[in-house]
Amino acid sequence: MLGYILRRIGIMIPTIFVISVISFVVIQLPPGDFLTSYAMTLRQQGDNIADDQIKALQERYGLNQPVYVQYGKWIYGIVVNNDWGQSMELQKPVRDLIWERMGLTVILSLTALFVSWFVAIPLGVYSATHQYSIPDYIFTFISFVGIGTPGFMLALIIMWAAMNYLGMNVGGLFSEQFINAPWSWDKWVDMLKHLWIPVLILALNGTAGGLRTTRANLLDELNKPYVETARAKGITEAKVIWKYPVRVALNPFFSTVGWELANLISGATLISVVLSLETTGPMLLRALTSQDMYLAGSFLLLLSTLTVFGTLVSDIVLAWVDPRIRLS
Repeated sequence: MLGYILRRIGIMIPTIFVISVISFVVIQLPPGDFLTSYAMTLRQQGDNIADDQIKALQERYGLNQPVYVQYGKWIYGIVVNNDWGQSMELQKPVRDLIWERMGLTVILSLTALFVSWFVAIPLGVYSATHQYSIPDYIFTFISFVGIGTPGFMLALIIMWAAMNYLGMNVGGLFSEQFINAPWSWDKWVDMLKHLWIPVLILALNGTAGGLRTTRANLLDELNKPYVETARAKGITEAKVIWKYPVRVALNPFFSTVGWELANLISGATLISVVLSLETTGPMLLRALTSQDMYLAGSFLLLLSTLTVFGTLVSDIVLAWVDPRIRLS
């Protein structure tokens, strides 16, 4: 196991390096750069900005240098000085901007993930062990609706219903008086009051997909010889189901840990935009559209690192959960 992990880490480092190079180059592919777009916007609004000012800003941010030089300085600063560069649009260090929103993003995403798992797995098991029953049909219908309904549309529907029938403003994670307030117990309570709506929306799609996956995989396992053998030995039905076939049926949950780690940053961007959530998703979207290369590049580097690391975690967890899988 240890040798496998060390080999994978040895492969992960050059993989992340190559991905970071490709990501940084792709960000530079659209014509112009942030300063060009910024100057054009100012001129369209009737404001004047001299070419000398543009050149001075280009020199300050290194935009007048080749792409490989810009990348080299950026990655050197990250590795050696923990300096992720400067956001050209927001005029703040990228490191500070990312960590400002990372906490709320992780809280929201992890809560939605655990809620979807805790609901989907028991319902999927019940649906598979009571195939073609009335609850099975109900759960199947709900799961199809959850899979087929876009999250941003559900967010719009909930916002409309809350404002028209409950008189509630469900946008954001805080009430107006707590947005810029320091953290306190009252702010935590206020966040929890707002948190359930985005968690409900984010968890619905994951719950629907997880329910269908659990049901389908468990149905494949229930009639296999090892299950019949366990029943013949007199083991209770609950123990037979939960100790053996359910563990195998949950393999897809563990194999997608790599995606879930990346979703902690980029997941549900459209939902966050609709609900005005101060998470990393909308910031990443804005950085990409405005060609804020250091902010966008840092996000993509984090996504790549989490995906590669999450894949390693998935492989290890799968080998632990399912003894038939061996790491070699």
